[in-house]
Amino acid sequence: MLTGQAQGGPGRDGARAWATFQEPHARPLYDTVHMRLGIGPGTRLLDVGCGPGGAALLAVQKGARVAGLDAATGMIEVARERVPEGDFQVGDMDTLPWPDGSFDAITGFNSFQFARNPVAALEEVRRVLAPGGRLGLVIWAPRDQSQQPRIMAAISALAPPQPPEAPGPFALSAPGRVEAVLEAAGLRTTERGEASIVVAYPDADAACRAMMAGSAGVRAVQHSGEDRVRQAILEALEPFRMETGGYRLENRFRFVIAA
Repeated sequence: MLTGQAQGGPGRDGARAWATFQEPHARPLYDTVHMRLGIGPGTRLLDVGCGPGGAALLAVQKGARVAGLDAATGMIEVARERVPEGDFQVGDMDTLPWPDGSFDAITGFNSFQFARNPVAALEEVRRVLAPGGRLGLVIWAPRDQSQQPRIMAAISALAPPQPPEAPGPFALSAPGRVEAVLEAAGLRTTERGEASIVVAYPDADAACRAMMAGSAGVRAVQHSGEDRVRQAILEALEPFRMETGGYRLENRFRFVIAA
């Protein structure tokens, strides 16, 4: 089973919901990493864990030639609709389906922490990078630096238990962990930084649709039913409700550039 399928990837409708309600909040992360990688006309770019193609679409608008990989078929279907000129493949990040040296730049936005073997996945990155190519990846900062993990925990409590060794959103978040994994894969960290992202939902429906479109949300709905999951989300979100009826959360991420 592919890593993303084991995580419970969404179908096409869920992928569209993710693209509408959740993905736009990541735009500052996409722009930050693209700028540091020098994404521009003619750049051959691979986005690993590309989801419904939002980062790839931004890269195309900058002139890049893009490819993307995701284990969730629904995500790839939506990415192909949004970026028809891209080369989007269903697959696993530890066996990338491209030849050696295919890309000038590779990105991974909240993806490599879900690899069954992150060193093997990053060795594949090194293999398909051209000489002088660079990797830009984004991971969550440690759990206690963000507000959204409270909602994530409420959702996960309604999903089937994962095996103890299963990867998760904070698998690479401990200080020094991602740098150590990169080094083990033969990649050298050249730059690192942090960014805070505000996630705002206009109303309860948008918040629930966004949260249930993620892999944990899909598993929870399949296991416990949509009504229970929706109620759990709204209870966990209550401390973050604004006077307008919407919700606002602040989350912190780390980015790392490697060569």
